[in-house]
Amino acid sequence: MAALVATTGGVLGAPAAAEGETPPGQVEFPTQCLAPQEAGLPPADGPTTARITVDDPAPRVGDTVTVTYQVIRTPARNPVGGAGGELPADVLTPTGRILLAGAQSGEVTVVGAQRNDPVPAGAPLPAVTMTGTFTVTAPGGITLAPGTYTLHTGHLVDLDTTCTAAGPVSACITATELPTANLRSVFLATAHGRPGAEVRVTAAGFPPGAAVTVAGRAGAAETADRVSATADGLGTAVVQLPITDRTTTAVVAYEGAAWSARQGSGPAAYAVVAAAPPASATQKVTATVEPGALGMTQAGRDITLGTVPYGDGGAAPGRIGTVTVTDARGGPAGWSLTGKVTDFTGPGGIRIPGASLSWTPYCTAAPGSLSPCTPGSAGVVGPEGALLASTPDAPLVGGTFTIDATVTLHVPPYTPPGAYTAVLTLTLS
Repeated sequence: MAALVATTGGVLGAPAAAEGETPPGQVEFPTQCLAPQEAGLPPADGPTTARITVDDPAPRVGDTVTVTYQVIRTPARNPVGGAGGELPADVLTPTGRILLAGAQSGEVTVVGAQRNDPVPAGAPLPAVTMTGTFTVTAPGGITLAPGTYTLHTGHLVDLDTTCTAAGPVSACITATELPTANLRSVFLATAHGRPGAEVRVTAAGFPPGAAVTVAGRAGAAETADRVSATADGLGTAVVQLPITDRTTTAVVAYEGAAWSARQGSGPAAYAVVAAAPPASATQKVTATVEPGALGMTQAGRDITLGTVPYGDGGAAPGRIGTVTVTDARGGPAGWSLTGKVTDFTGPGGIRIPGASLSWTPYCTAAPGSLSPCTPGSAGVVGPEGALLASTPDAPLVGGTFTIDATVTLHVPPYTPPGAYTAVLTLTLS
């Protein structure tokens, strides 16, 4: 967690995309907003500019995905008419729908916080942010598109402005099936014998009644040593396997015409010996590599941004304190480091929206690290949060990673002078 301070201040807009570019996921579509009957206003027709984001673009079936619906611009106007019809602060509550299509269809209900700046009479209603969740039920590509949204105002009387819309696809996710565990295994009564000797083999973890083949192996190839059996009601088959092929080095059990990783057991080692094994004394030697933890440290807790001249406005640049992530767990799970920022607070309670802060992340893996380090995309941080860096899942992950990011706060002209402070929270998971 870090505090960010910008000199001067004011209400800030989202960082601008390069000229001629549209921010990722932002769409524009025609909308008709029906003011409440009590307002006596005609329908407002015009474009809605919106953006949908998800916290996990590659979930598994059964996962819960958090969705954010941002209405950046709306044709809806302040429904409180007449003299003194200004809409006070923090009386606007948004709700909406997100439309799912593709591998999974349906709707996601999203709701926003009751928070807004004052709106003059007849002025357009401000941008809103709504969030909701849904559970992934099917694998494959799922598209998310903005749908109808309602802007409820609770000043003097409760008024609902409903904006009917069906926007184009704004976000996509790809869901995957949960892996199916293979519990098939094979056990040998003895691990060696003379050529032609029979070994008692127990094959377990098969479906009851399944046809099971127990066979010898020489490396990855099967030998001529083979018997068949039927699994009992507990999924177990016990056979006597004659091992006559001197090249046999292991025994496997499987369903179907040939062994496969999905329908077969792992190999159990077996040695063919010309004579009885000599007497021997053994000692078991064990060394243990202890797994560690996933953790992070940061250089400093305060971030001081550059100053912005009063009247001119502009960008207040800075850099976060360097974060070092250490992954010593020794498992297959990757990690992600996300950040979110509160609103900036300045003199007289003036607020600067957290969405006015953007960053450009950088990430480096130390030599010898097993995992790569991928920086998040450059863009808005905001209270909804953004990805700073991550590593993917892999058979074995780990390492030490150095993460930095430049940050920029956009200050409009004639922002009241003073220091504006916010809190940037970094979360490692």
